Amino acid sequence: MTKTRKIGLALGSGSARGWSHIGVIKGLREEGIPIDIVCGTSIGSIVGGVMAAGNLDQLDAWARELSWSDVIGFMDVMFPRSGFIEGERIIRFFRKNFTDSNIEDLPMPFAAVATDLISGREVWLKKGSLMNALRASISMPGIFTPFKHGERWLVDGGLVNPVPVSLCRAMGADIVIAVNLNSCLIGRHEPRKDSRRETSERKGETKSKFRQQLTAYLDNTMEKGRSFIPSGFGSGGRDRSPSIFEVMATSTNIMQDRITRQRLSGDPPDITISPRLGHIGLLEFHRADEIIREGKHSLELMLPLLRDILM
Repeated sequence: MTKTRKIGLALGSGSARGWSHIGVIKGLREEGIPIDIVCGTSIGSIVGGVMAAGNLDQLDAWARELSWSDVIGFMDVMFPRSGFIEGERIIRFFRKNFTDSNIEDLPMPFAAVATDLISGREVWLKKGSLMNALRASISMPGIFTPFKHGERWLVDGGLVNPVPVSLCRAMGADIVIAVNLNSCLIGRHEPRKDSRRETSERKGETKSKFRQQLTAYLDNTMEKGRSFIPSGFGSGGRDRSPSIFEVMATSTNIMQDRITRQRLSGDPPDITISPRLGHIGLLEFHRADEIIREGKHSLELMLPLLRDILM
């Protein structure tokens, strides 16, 4: 392989599914495929930013140790003003345990995508505090509160550019490898049978327990503000209608699937890696082993084409 061309990595949005970016990156390393530029949206900005700072192995180890109780512990939940989760608790953790260098001082060129809440414009964050950029990029509407960045209120970059191929090219990438986490979100997809994974029964129990604990936690936090919720809301009962949390998550999935298709058709990458993770819930970050493994597997499927492109 020649090094006359710069290789860019565009890491897409996808909440907990974003741990698969780690598997893709580690697989590229094992194949000796160097990355010159990395860009990310939402969870892709977290993995990409940590990678650009040289701390990916540390993030990998930490993610694999997460339990569902750890995930809940990072949620500074409040009665919704402009989002369920304030987001400062997780960002404080990242500032303390990873790095908060200025983006322009990182060892690798990096940029994150966010959305201007007022104008609706795409915002490219290429300078200043790395952690501020990550906090802005992950601000999923309704889940995280918007982030004040200068004079602008910023929210999740997935609203406008779920897989930032265009940003990679603008930063000088000649070849762009895109990781799309939104390819199998519409409808429910059961995970493929795989002896390396937990049994479906065990995963079902874990998933059910996580959802029960999360629902109880959110319900308890919101109890004081229930007088602000219209009395007709959810009158059909929990067993006959989706929760507000599920409605927001599913609606976001539908929106990002449609936007991703449109953006990638208008500005296609040279190759797209698409982990099959439609069965992973929005906040199931505790399933990192499984998610990372699928990221690496999805890369392996595309390696023959990738090698051909790079030769």
